[in-house]
Amino acid sequence: MRICFLIRSLGIGGAERQLSLLATGLHHRGHDVTVCVTYAGGAMAAELEARGVPVVALQKRSRWDLTGVVASLRRMVRERAPDVLHGYMPTSNLLTLLAAGAGGPAVVWGVRASHLDWGAYDWMARASFEATRRFASRADLVIANSEAGRRFHVAQGYPAERTIVVPNGVDTARHCRDEPGRVRQRAAWGVPDGAPLVGLVGRLDPMKDHATFLRACARVAAARPDARFVCVGDGPAPFSAALRALAGDLGIAAQTIWVEPRTEVTAMYSALDVHVSASCFGEGFSNAIAEAMACEVPSVTTDVGDAATVVGSTGRVVPPREPALLADAVLALLATDLPALGRDARARVVREFGVDQLVSRTLAALEPVVAGRARRTA
Repeated sequence: MRICFLIRSLGIGGAERQLSLLATGLHHRGHDVTVCVTYAGGAMAAELEARGVPVVALQKRSRWDLTGVVASLRRMVRERAPDVLHGYMPTSNLLTLLAAGAGGPAVVWGVRASHLDWGAYDWMARASFEATRRFASRADLVIANSEAGRRFHVAQGYPAERTIVVPNGVDTARHCRDEPGRVRQRAAWGVPDGAPLVGLVGRLDPMKDHATFLRACARVAAARPDARFVCVGDGPAPFSAALRALAGDLGIAAQTIWVEPRTEVTAMYSALDVHVSASCFGEGFSNAIAEAMACEVPSVTTDVGDAATVVGSTGRVVPPREPALLADAVLALLATDLPALGRDARARVVREFGVDQLVSRTLAALEPVVAGRARRTA
């Protein structure tokens, strides 16, 4: 198949990582894959091109430059004649409809979230989602990355018969236990040998609920004064400053490390003793949970999206926005046989959520859609 993906940009992020893994996996199986971005650049773009997947920048000049980007995308569709035009996330999904046209490629939408708290975002995000609700029936296929995401979108008006689930994949060859990296990373962060290190890997965004994580960390510190905490991710400067101020108010500023995201995270995951996902809404399939598990680091997670399904019996699950329960679960996990639990966690990811499963499940979903589209346009 000739497959063209469309995403806003290729910076470091969960959706971007998934697109990179899927596009590369399809390319390695002999499919003709192109990735289009509305904004050029980004670490994932360099990775894709290094692996032989072309990245086409549509040169969007501003948030409001829709005419130019649609014209560029239509030109790309005419030149490359893809069988599938696959969007990732609301705005890109809408653009696929504008660019495909009658008799064009099969339009596939990728949705990554579950229940969303729109009060945490601006009017543009709300408007984009409202538009996808109205036009979702025009997509040939909608792929959610979680059962929770599918339920949410179908309840919002997405076509149930054409909305399916393909769970995220994890590159388990890349994400694996790195003991030398663990030692180096902990030394770089100034974490003493034997000190419990608890971390949250995720962008600074309301849905990730770093505030609850920090409040739980304060409770863990009260029981384990030797504990250290790390937040890996970036976000708007005012939001970041507010979180750092909260850590100070809670008395854990000296024990908390703030780290910018990077493409190579294996050593950072391996440095942790417990990984935490504190998300309070919006999460579908958490990449961070699965990647940490692949590195043999068990997770404590809130019961949001498909997190409980991902961790299975290898971690702890608590309700969202409950710092006391989150702290209790972290302390309970620290008291277990972490290496054995970590090995079980990796085995679960290898078995259920590898890249081969992601690629095979996606192909199984796309092939009948492309065949049906070809019959209708013949």
